[in-house]
Amino acid sequence: MSSDSLRAALDKALARYSPQDLSHSVAQLTERYRTGAPAPAGSVHLRTKADIAAYAAYRMPATYAAATTAMHQAAALTPGFAPRSQLDVGGGTGAAIWAADEIWPSLEQITVIEHDPDIIALGRRLAGESDALRDTTWRQASIRPGLERPAADLVTMSYALGELPPQARPDVVRWLARDAAMVLIIEPGTPAGYAAIAEAREVLTGHGMNVVAPCPHDGRCPIQPGHDWCHFSVRLPRSPLHRRIKAGTLSFEDEKFSYVAATAGRWPRAAARVLRHPLKRKGMVSLRLCAEEGEVRDVIVSKRQGDRYRLARDADWGDPWPGEG
Repeated sequence: MSSDSLRAALDKALARYSPQDLSHSVAQLTERYRTGAPAPAGSVHLRTKADIAAYAAYRMPATYAAATTAMHQAAALTPGFAPRSQLDVGGGTGAAIWAADEIWPSLEQITVIEHDPDIIALGRRLAGESDALRDTTWRQASIRPGLERPAADLVTMSYALGELPPQARPDVVRWLARDAAMVLIIEPGTPAGYAAIAEAREVLTGHGMNVVAPCPHDGRCPIQPGHDWCHFSVRLPRSPLHRRIKAGTLSFEDEKFSYVAATAGRWPRAAARVLRHPLKRKGMVSLRLCAEEGEVRDVIVSKRQGDRYRLARDADWGDPWPGEG
């Protein structure tokens, strides 16, 4: 499975709509989000099938890229984790199941919970283009802690927690964590998205789970709200259709996201995590790190440090860092 497979499935599913109709829907959706205009209850601003198609066309590749990046970081630190089942909650058209299939080919049973039947219809149509995903179970339901749910090794929630009322989120996160081997939650890389992730992280550790990524510790996040926020970025290519409907000229876009991955068992953690793009100057690299001691520190690695300097030159935002040894 790859981003090319998802892009081909999207192009095929969206061929029934003209690029002009999709562009018009994208423009309307963007305006509604920008102005906060009201939408019908439960619609998340998606009023028509064209709206849903447009939303999938311009958001699904970015959600897939963020999910794949976060899952890759989590998988790198849990090499023995081979989930056989996935539950994707608030899964929309299924970007997270496409990502999980790329990272964990061991998956055999997949369930997506989504409240909108038209979104489910499109997600099912897309999954039907994949041998690994066509047997996915799609369940129409609204997210609530009392909802009956299947047991799953991997439980994911992408760009959905922040849409819930704040008072409901802790119980939902505990519900996600119930009997799960790994929980992975992704939100937009904004101060609000980070705040939702930071709160979810506290709930997960309070539930007895252990953070494996991105944090190198289970303590409280050392970043002070209002001063900064923990987020990461992934660059993804835009297909020709993607460029047309977004009226974009660049062949790529950068998706910023916040996330947390926590497991029921303990795994070795990274000693530190790179929190910003490394600043690379002649003969030195500056790194901002979240360290296993539960603090943020700035580190300068010079050319005189040999292998460590070469490692710093190759480091990227979001990568693990081996610490100061």
